[in-house]
Amino acid sequence: MYSSPPALSTLIYSGPEISYTPAMPNTLPVSIVIPVYNEERNLPRLFDEIAQAMRPLARAWEVVFVDDGSTDASLEVLKRLAAPNQELRYLAFTRNRGQSAAFCAGFDNAAHPVIVTLDADLQNDPADIPAMLALFDQGFDMAIGWRKKRQDTFSKRIGSKIGNAIRNRLTRESVRDTGCSLKVMRRDMLIRIPRFKGMHRYLPTLMKLQGARVAEAPVNHRERYSGVSKYSNWQRALVGVRDLFGVRWLQDRHFNYEIREKNR
Repeated sequence: MYSSPPALSTLIYSGPEISYTPAMPNTLPVSIVIPVYNEERNLPRLFDEIAQAMRPLARAWEVVFVDDGSTDASLEVLKRLAAPNQELRYLAFTRNRGQSAAFCAGFDNAAHPVIVTLDADLQNDPADIPAMLALFDQGFDMAIGWRKKRQDTFSKRIGSKIGNAIRNRLTRESVRDTGCSLKVMRRDMLIRIPRFKGMHRYLPTLMKLQGARVAEAPVNHRERYSGVSKYSNWQRALVGVRDLFGVRWLQDRHFNYEIREKNR
């Protein structure tokens, strides 16, 4: 069952585990957008796990990898994977532009109306995608993963809890885990949200400014397979304070409108 709507209409799914079967009626095609920065060893396994999760479903799909100026062999690995797999597409920036820019490039170049986002570090589990799609298909505009049992260092877990609490307080939110990259969203709403560095940390709030109905459900979280984290708690804190006040300003000053009629 869903609880009654809390602040900003985030619905927390607390019922039994959601399962997905190909017989479910919503078969809108899906674009999976993944920023990549120096993840060469993770990419083959990541695409294989995505394919295992998506191929049994009765919906078309693609993966859009966005290489954010990697200095390792990530782009070469993507080219090699793309050759035999028509579902795999890639974009490559001329230089590093950051995770928010990589996500936005993926959103702009996605071919399908439903967007799924993941990180490339394999901590998000692609096996959760079908259940998240099933939640989204219940009539929501956005479904968010909640890493209930995080496989991170103690300092990163504590930093994330503090960050979420401060972020929710200042933006009047109720999202348990806005930092989880596993999300499902309507592309037509997503491409209208304000864009800025760090905006990927505020996607639920920014989507709600477009009128989105948002639901959140527990997902699996794993240890990093290979590579290193690109952020520290201190780095997040430094940029996060300014972003928080910017998002609060957007909430207070944002407007939507509806046209009653027009002649042409």
